[in-house]
Amino acid sequence: MNEPTKPLLRTLAGLRQETPPIWLMRQAGRHLEEYMALRKQSKNFLDFCYSPDLAVEATLQPVRRYQMDAAILFSDILVIPDALGQKVEFVVGEGPKLEAIKQGEALPKFDEDKFHQHLEPVYKTVERVLGELDDKTALIGFAGAPWTVATYMVEGGSSKDYQKTRQWAYSDPNGFQNLIDLLIDTTASYLSRQITSGAEAIQLFDSWAGILPPDEFKRWVTEPAREITRRLKSDHSTTPIIGFPRGAGAMYVDYAITTGVDCVSLDTTVPPEWAADNLPAGLAVQGNLDNLLLLTGGGALEQTAGRIIDAFKDRPHIFNLGHGILPETPVAHVERLCAAVRGHS
Repeated sequence: MNEPTKPLLRTLAGLRQETPPIWLMRQAGRHLEEYMALRKQSKNFLDFCYSPDLAVEATLQPVRRYQMDAAILFSDILVIPDALGQKVEFVVGEGPKLEAIKQGEALPKFDEDKFHQHLEPVYKTVERVLGELDDKTALIGFAGAPWTVATYMVEGGSSKDYQKTRQWAYSDPNGFQNLIDLLIDTTASYLSRQITSGAEAIQLFDSWAGILPPDEFKRWVTEPAREITRRLKSDHSTTPIIGFPRGAGAMYVDYAITTGVDCVSLDTTVPPEWAADNLPAGLAVQGNLDNLLLLTGGGALEQTAGRIIDAFKDRPHIFNLGHGILPETPVAHVERLCAAVRGHS
């Protein structure tokens, strides 16, 4: 098998690069004025995600502006419940609103043909973006992990404490497992179709993993990620997978070992030196600059970026944030960060 040539894919294959490749979570979005102009062309956010002309352009904008080493598909983690028939809308100033699934109610049915037909615009976006990228820039597909997507489906949107979801998981673990199993099936199928459409790597976002205690974390975060990884590797053995169990803390180690992902993306709370010492040898890591520091700028931006790079100097490393770019972030700060990463020695 030939070694990959794109820097990000080489890193995910376990090959350390002298200069770490860089891309940033939410690099396509509201901090870019060109994105805001594009956003006005759609009637709502889901319409934007399902409009290949718009989604392709949004995906490519940060690559053009910053020469990122990867483009990440412009979409949203809630297209899965939407494709399952759950009512999903995005309310300006409030975020996502869903018609909540209640404990004891029948779950949505996974009709694979209808599901993929609904998501066909996403696959078209993937295919078209790949055709626009040069031979150095990788294309990352993604999905929300089952636990995080389940929280939105059960809570009916964002939540401060995820009480309904956690109580369901505690009081009726077998019933809640049925929801997680549904999301394992749909997520694995969705990501597999992204790969056949052209995605060269996959990221699994588990943004709310950190709210769970260890036993629940293992059941609802680690095990679903392991099963999704197993299925994808069975059909797409060479496609690398990045796992992002945000807030996992010390559980990052077991997650990395158990799931079989090719790379773990670290949130801001993880000391890079600790991660370098404790994660499996040779495993690629991604992260983990504080997005608030990127917003703030100043000399600490370069200093902290350099410290992160130095901490991972002996293993494959992708430079990224510990979470997504904040909408208020100045473009000049992102440009300064990219220059600092590429100029670090």
